[in-house]
Amino acid sequence: MADTHIRFDWAIKKLLRNKANFGVLEGFLSELLHFDITIKTLLESEANQETLDDKTNRVDILAETTDGELVLIEVQNNPQHDYFHRMLYGASKLVTEYLGKGQEYGEIKKVYSINIVYFNLGMGDDYIYSYRGEFVGANLGDILQPTKTQEFKFHINKVADIFPEYYLLKVNNFKELAKTSLDEWIYFLKNSDIKTEFSAKGIEEAKEALRVTNLSEQERAAYERYLKNKRDEASILSTQEFETRWQVEQAEIRGMEKGIQQGKQEGIEQGLQQGIQQGKKEEKIAIARSCREQGLDVETIMNITQLSREEIESL
Repeated sequence: MADTHIRFDWAIKKLLRNKANFGVLEGFLSELLHFDITIKTLLESEANQETLDDKTNRVDILAETTDGELVLIEVQNNPQHDYFHRMLYGASKLVTEYLGKGQEYGEIKKVYSINIVYFNLGMGDDYIYSYRGEFVGANLGDILQPTKTQEFKFHINKVADIFPEYYLLKVNNFKELAKTSLDEWIYFLKNSDIKTEFSAKGIEEAKEALRVTNLSEQERAAYERYLKNKRDEASILSTQEFETRWQVEQAEIRGMEKGIQQGKQEGIEQGLQQGIQQGKKEEKIAIARSCREQGLDVETIMNITQLSREEIESL
């Protein structure tokens, strides 16, 4: 087998739920959040239960820390246009699920939403994004601060400490060179490989716990099936993109031919150029519409057709 270590998305679903392997998750979260995390237990939640449709598309794990905070980790392999909205829904659902009847609002648990995606989400070239909400004055630009009483009662330093924090890891944007300890984790998430010189928190535990050779015969067979499904999915997507690019090339040829005919009819060079451009544009729009019907994400269609986001979303 090419991979010496198990893919993180499969491991988080099968192996990392074992308390003996909490050190792997704790190390990863500590590196990402920049403070030490200790997992008290794993929880079940309406917001992260899997359905039959979810099993090949997403993986969730919900952990409670010793400080009573909630950490939701989700791995998403396939493109989803409204994934930002799902991040919001998942975190919001947790806020209400873990506030018991009769409890004060001050008992709401802090939520960290960790989202690892293997597709092009949004417009951005970085591979790690974090969102930590602050209330900023519309006129003065100052940040709203808690009172001293609130700081003492709720154990916070700023208002943002109450609200969910979102972390988005766009794994495919990582350029392979691990410059920091967190980069070592991103390298593993992308390549399922841990280099001997890696020393990030939890990475040594992952190196031992997630070896393919540690799997039982039954687990190995299940993992092989999972890898085959991932390869098949990647092949289908690659084929769709190749066929679409070919269609675009043919559209450009047809557009040029159409433009030439239009230019001849008009008898002027300007008409020729305008006709060529118009023909190309019409064909690209037709291709983009077909891509959307096939379920390709907007960013992929933009890369293939060179149309703008606004042009694609208006179809």
